Order: sequence, then C-alpha cells, then structure tokens
Amino acid sequence: MFEEVRQRPCGRPTKSGAPCRAQFSGPGFACKLHTTDHERALVEAYQKGLETGWAQERDWSQRAATAQIERLERQIRTLRDELDAKSRRFQIDGDQVVTVDGYGYRWKGPGTLEVGDRVLLPENYVSALRHGPGPFPGTVTELGTTYTGPLSTIVSRAPAAPRQSS
Repeated sequence: MFEEVRQRPCGRPTKSGAPCRAQFSGPGFACKLHTTDHERALVEAYQKGLETGWAQERDWSQRAATAQIERLERQIRTLRDELDAKSRRFQIDGDQVVTVDGYGYRWKGPGTLEVGDRVLLPENYVSALRHGPGPFPGTVTELGTTYTGPLSTIVSRAPAAPRQSS
C-alpha cells in the first residue's frame, strides 16, 4: 500500500460495476476518484510521518557530523601541541629564541624577551617593500620556535612609544 511506487491499476468498482482501470502510483489505496476520506487521511498521516522522520534523520546526521568534526579538531590541536612541545627550541648556542609575528628570531641582547615585548627586526626583502629600508618593528608572540632553519637576529628592543599629551 505505502511502499509501492510503481504504476498500478485502481481496481475499485465503478458506477457500472466494472473495475476502475485508472493507473496511480505512490502511497495510497486507489485512484483519486475512488479514495475515501479515511484513506486520504491515512496517506497524509503516512506522508507527514515520513517527512518528519527524514527531517529528524537530517538533524541527527548534522549533529553527529558536527560532533565528529569537533572531536577531530580537538585531536588535531592535541597532536599539534604534542608535536610543538617536542620540537620547540628556546635557545640556540646560548641565544634566546622567540617567535615574532609568526616568524622565528634569535635574541643576543641583554636580558630576556617576554611575550608582548616590542622589538626591531632586521630588514629583509618583504619588509623593504612594506616598511621601507632599515629595521622594522614587531611584537614577540611566543617564546621559542618550531622552525628548524636558520634564524635572523633581532636588532634591538623597540624604543618606547612617545606618549601623546592631550
């Protein structure tokens, strides 16, 4: 009754008594002409239940996918942190190593740098295009670096910004 989707004849008796030869498909008992109000209500309830079931399945699948994504992102963060902890370098040949705006640098100056300290970095090709010639400012964002290649040396601490008087 509800699961058949192929074309099939109604078969209900017509006014002449002969079986109805109208073809119908999908959920239902008979063609539209011979379907009773009770049967129509049953078909509507079936279709509503089917739509509700599909909607609940979509919602459940979405929640399950979101939970899976969050779990995988947590796992990636954990693995990244573990790898970072194993490969992070804090000193090279007695020089402090820091990350400034995402890039690793060496500090040979007096004292140690802390996160948030402003420093002057040596000129490079990109900085010359962006900031002009000479050293350019940066901010220490992390202590240590995971970069394994050669590191440039920080020129100096950045001078304190002059206070603006009101």
